[in-house]
Amino acid sequence: MITHTEAIIFRTVDYQESSKIVTMFTREHGKIALIVRSAKKPKSKFSGLIEVGNLLDVVYYYKGSRSVQLLSEASYIEKTMNVRTDFEKMATMTSAVELISQLVHENEVNKPLFDFTKKMLLWLDETSIHPSLLFPYLQIRLATLVGIGLQLEDTSSSEKTNYLNLESGLVSTESVSPHAYKLTEHQYQFMAIALQSKSSVLFDIPFQNGELKALIEHLDRYLKYHVEGLKDRTSDAIFEHILQESL
Repeated sequence: MITHTEAIIFRTVDYQESSKIVTMFTREHGKIALIVRSAKKPKSKFSGLIEVGNLLDVVYYYKGSRSVQLLSEASYIEKTMNVRTDFEKMATMTSAVELISQLVHENEVNKPLFDFTKKMLLWLDETSIHPSLLFPYLQIRLATLVGIGLQLEDTSSSEKTNYLNLESGLVSTESVSPHAYKLTEHQYQFMAIALQSKSSVLFDIPFQNGELKALIEHLDRYLKYHVEGLKDRTSDAIFEHILQESL
């Protein structure tokens, strides 16, 4: 079956002398692997297109019984040039894409998650917000999109002591499980705003002394607790350098 759909590149691996095996998140068939013949040749029609994070309009031959499909055509939906030229945006994008790839099963169709990932990449390309501040927001939204959304129990005051409870996903004033992490005032404010509204005010919160890095780690632990097989991101070495240098 010839399929024409939108796709986001998750991963590329060299194959034989001139080809690549590419993992794509497609709107039509979810996460699939495709072979891109002659992709490494200088004059290939795919030259420059087959890069992690690229948003593409693609045509491929799909057969359900095949583990690897054949890419026929590809073109940009929109170029994210700022992500390619800004080191901090590139590192954030790479870690985000790796996380999303782990949250999606092979051939799992999740159009809301696809649409969110597409919007996230375009947002990251255009925004003036420091890229690392976007990451915990992405984690919170992704948890909701894969069915393990966090819940805010108490919204009355950020001055109380608050906890992220891993088992229940409750953000509350009480530690109700053995696996609970105490949140700083800034961490709680960020989570409360992210869970209650889509206000950009959360990106103005003045994180200090490793608070942002610790919040990302708390949210990673939450995702790992609820998603079987979720692993540490190999791309995080560069991303953590950005966290240490910037905030």
